[in-house]
Amino acid sequence: QVKLVESGGGLVQAGGSLRLSCAASGRTFSRYHVGWFRQAPGRERDFVAAIKWSYGSLYYADSVKGRFTISSDNAKNTVYLQMNSLKPEDTAVYYCAADSGLSRPSRTADVWDYWGQGTQVTVSS
Repeated sequence: QVKLVESGGGLVQAGGSLRLSCAASGRTFSRYHVGWFRQAPGRERDFVAAIKWSYGSLYYADSVKGRFTISSDNAKNTVYLQMNSLKPEDTAVYYCAADSGLSRPSRTADVWDYWGQGTQVTVSS
């Protein structure tokens, strides 16, 4: 069992930056893929970024490529999402997810095993 806790959300102006954190407890991330998804009101939960923990391979949605960076700190059992050049359309609740049953991280939310409670990111224009 893995427990995930997100933090770092908030209100920021367009063009600003935020760093989200996803801290895991229960088991280490060493055997899991970790991903970030986001969900805006009235929309489905969309893939943002993921890291294939054991190999460090990184995956990004086209909408955030070049602006967001996913990274990990093994010692802290934490995954980060650095978000730069934020846009109003980035406004959403951001969720951290973990999975160990897939050969590579999935862009489909339904297949991920564990989820955090979410953290709100609001970008004003």
